[in-house]
Amino acid sequence: MSHVVVTGAQGFVGRALVKRLLADGLGARAVSKLTLLDIAFDAPHADARVTQIAGSIADADVRAQAYASSVDAVFHLASIPGGAAERDYALGRAINLDATLGLLEDLRGQPRPPRFVFASTVAVYGESLPAVVDENTLPAPALSYGAHKLMGEALVADATRLGWVQGCSLRLPGVVARPGDGAGLMSAFMSQLFWKLAANEALTVPVSPDGVAWWISVGACVGNLLHVASVDVDRFNARRSYPMPVLRLTISEVVDALAARYGEARKALVSYAPDPFVERLFARYPPLLTPEAERLGLRHDGDVDQLITRAMAQ
Repeated sequence: MSHVVVTGAQGFVGRALVKRLLADGLGARAVSKLTLLDIAFDAPHADARVTQIAGSIADADVRAQAYASSVDAVFHLASIPGGAAERDYALGRAINLDATLGLLEDLRGQPRPPRFVFASTVAVYGESLPAVVDENTLPAPALSYGAHKLMGEALVADATRLGWVQGCSLRLPGVVARPGDGAGLMSAFMSQLFWKLAANEALTVPVSPDGVAWWISVGACVGNLLHVASVDVDRFNARRSYPMPVLRLTISEVVDALAARYGEARKALVSYAPDPFVERLFARYPPLLTPEAERLGLRHDGDVDQLITRAMAQ
């Protein structure tokens, strides 16, 4: 039996993670208490194991409520996304950096170091990428969001060294298919492709058809988060950080696969208006080699058809 805390629990990945935790538990352990943190909640949760705490994780009192009883694992998913963090630096820093440190420092008094899984981002690599990215590629963030996430990785590793937590950071790529308009997310077009074409609706994407992105479904992403929360900690690398394995696909390859599933006429619904900045950040990705992550047991979706199936299974 275990007590698990999830920040950003109302978000896209957070909702999927909560569903899996309640259904499957954490590793071999059932979840006896699940504490969810977010700014607000749509409605009370039906499962009696769930406690919802509404408020900002930048607020020490909110964090204290979550940690009031012994904690076995924390999934730290809450963040201010890239575009929104660029528009409001202070808010981005408060949530993406300062609150991460607060969440770690507040765990110092736990009876034993809990597992701490931090959702980092491939944005740590920046926009000037080498011909191939691997697990030794040096980060060079081009946005404050990526910079703060990289600092968060360092904080997780240091908190692990200090014995506060047993931490691991995973660098998330474009996770699909996020419902809604993706406000604040410059990568929102990646998910909108799925929902718009499935609904037979037109859309304009801000990158070229031959733009190459890194993709993972929300199902595969959640599977990886759960895996690092239960794998033997002695298997982690010294950095306590891994990029998630990804599928590397062009926009046109995804459009073609969606059209093959929903009807060839769907291709005509997509128009392209490349934005040079968005293209550099999200559609010029080289191969990503992740042998360490794969040896640890992390996985991508396998192929584009499985990506679509898992992305739409929500």
